[in-house]
Amino acid sequence: MGSAGNERLAGLAGARILITGGLGLIGSVLAERLVDVGCDVLLVDSLNENFGGNLFNIARFRDRVSVNISDIRDKHGLRFLLRGCDLIFNLAGQTSHMDSMTAPFEDLEINCLAQLSLLEVCREVNPGVRIVYASTRQVYGRPQCLPVDESHSLQPVDVNGINKIAGESYHTLYHDVYGLRTTVLRLTNTYGPHMRIKDARQIFLGIWLRRAIEGRPFEVWGGQQKRDFTYVDDAADAFIAAALSPETIGKALNVGGSEVVCLSELAQMLVDANGGGSYEQKEFPVERKKIDIGDYYTNDSAFRGLTGWKPRVDLRSGLLKSVQFYREHFARYV
Repeated sequence: MGSAGNERLAGLAGARILITGGLGLIGSVLAERLVDVGCDVLLVDSLNENFGGNLFNIARFRDRVSVNISDIRDKHGLRFLLRGCDLIFNLAGQTSHMDSMTAPFEDLEINCLAQLSLLEVCREVNPGVRIVYASTRQVYGRPQCLPVDESHSLQPVDVNGINKIAGESYHTLYHDVYGLRTTVLRLTNTYGPHMRIKDARQIFLGIWLRRAIEGRPFEVWGGQQKRDFTYVDDAADAFIAAALSPETIGKALNVGGSEVVCLSELAQMLVDANGGGSYEQKEFPVERKKIDIGDYYTNDSAFRGLTGWKPRVDLRSGLLKSVQFYREHFARYV
């Protein structure tokens, strides 16, 4: 964020803030920003082995945050945790598109039912809380036009997208009916230090980066699909900007990336950032092709207009920062 943004962030000093999924990619970066300005931060994370939480993500500031290892599916635990919070960054979710197809009921529990439970508990014990919820571009499905803005139809191609629509719809409904101050952010591909690289469950770029560092070729399925990517610092800035902008309350808004590239271009950019490596372009596996959305990039002019946010980290710089981080801390993430 710029200097004006930093001044606004300082206005949160002393606020009690809860971050679900707080040991993950965006949550951990948010947490460090918030403790640096004097917030009282509680991180809630299940540390489920299939998700993105990692205690090493907060190693630099572990003594300045509270951590509760629990699952947002536990409504009784939420009742205790949510009482007295000023602001909730609701980032916990199941992000794997393929896992949503092979384990659809777990996706339903996390991305749908648990979101409803959280909102019900807020309504009962903390109706004045401010909530910013992480949704996904996956709710749009295959774009009918590009770039995709918020007027685009919602036609998801997998279980994950359907359940994320339900999760974000609960957030807007609880604003409309009960007055909860909720905002939904529809994120595009978020990447950077602290992302999961064991596999492609969080973002396919994670497994690409792991194999590049290991000196192994990585696979690019298709290769011509266009995408935009958001560096994690920019994504964290977007959540803070949303929380500090009353104009975003009750809305579902896109958050995009700094530039658009096709996947084969991205693969070469990663090889360049890594100082070497190789990739193989392959046909989509049949089961993945059925849920691929083709080209996607975001029109986020509404969010930028309401908040003044814009991405600051270009893709080449973000990839280089990511490679440098994982070269130093590789053993902590595999």
